[in-house]
Amino acid sequence: MRRQPWRMTFRYAAEGVIYALRTQINMRIHVVVALLVIVAGLTLRISRLDWLFVCLAIAIVIVAELINTAVEAAVDLISPDIHPLAKAAKDTAAGAVLLAAVFAVIIGIFVFYRPVLTLISQLF
Repeated sequence: MRRQPWRMTFRYAAEGVIYALRTQINMRIHVVVALLVIVAGLTLRISRLDWLFVCLAIAIVIVAELINTAVEAAVDLISPDIHPLAKAAKDTAAGAVLLAAVFAVIIGIFVFYRPVLTLISQLF
């Protein structure tokens, strides 16, 4: 096997992200929600520490979705027929995404609760 140039690893990684964006509706939803959260953070001027938590939550959800996509692709390749273990692998990977998303929502509540209340009180 021929060694690839080091820079190619970044290209392959980018191709993986692009593949997930093109083929996975949930990945596109996660990215849109992440962009909305970033806009909200900029608008509400959240603190640097809050940005750390928001970015961490976004990254965990995106990474979980990428891993889920990889697991689904590998399982489909190895086991094109319905099999209980294939289902377990896919369901477990999807469960990881669900837990990551729930974690992100909890972080969002902690970070945005007070700024949103402040904004609402200023408007009314």
